[in-house]
Amino acid sequence: MAVLFISDLHLESARPEGVERFVDFVGHDGLAAQRLYILGDLFEAWVGDDDTDPGLRPVAAALGRLTRSGVACFIMHGNRDFLIGERFAAETGCTLLGDYETVEVHGRSVLLTHGDLLCTDDEAYMTLREIVRDPAWQAAFLAKPLAERHRIADGLRQMSRTEIAAKPDDIMDINQSTVERTMRRFGVNLLLHGHTHRPAVHEFPLDADTAVRIVLGAWHERASVVRWDEDGFELVEF
Repeated sequence: MAVLFISDLHLESARPEGVERFVDFVGHDGLAAQRLYILGDLFEAWVGDDDTDPGLRPVAAALGRLTRSGVACFIMHGNRDFLIGERFAAETGCTLLGDYETVEVHGRSVLLTHGDLLCTDDEAYMTLREIVRDPAWQAAFLAKPLAERHRIADGLRQMSRTEIAAKPDDIMDINQSTVERTMRRFGVNLLLHGHTHRPAVHEFPLDADTAVRIVLGAWHERASVVRWDEDGFELVEF
């Protein structure tokens, strides 16, 4: 059976067609899989597990049906939904992953990450990331009323759009030296991530080996999935 990897769905109630597409994918491809990995940014924004946005309820319901059917599902935090917590995990039956996870897939050791930690040339983002990932900042944010959290999230998203428009593309892409250093740290020659919205398979020399970096695309731009079975992996755009 295939192991599936997806990332950067950016689901939001303002785009119900994206939610419907995900629910359909989970109910068909997902149910036929052995495992499903979601490598960050499942949601466009997530302000806490107590959010009752009715437009996003089908997402949790679909994941719950998937895990109850016996398919293991794993979710990694992205830069938009890093506040997904244990309550959401318990409701859906999904397992939350750390920033880096090494998994075995049909005999291959694969390093998984969302991808933002590899974009070390974007110093402004890395500084912001350190702030919002601090447990004290998160506790203070989650203590605010839900409506205020939504206002703050909307402001951060607008700031992000403005900054992205002003930044050169190469600054927002991964840093190759960081990639190589990270792969050496975890002792792998295969890395799979999202975040950059640039689906591709990159091969490059790493010490005495050939390394592979697989990049997943964003579902609202160039939707893709990695299907990995006994014959190897395939990056499929659809």
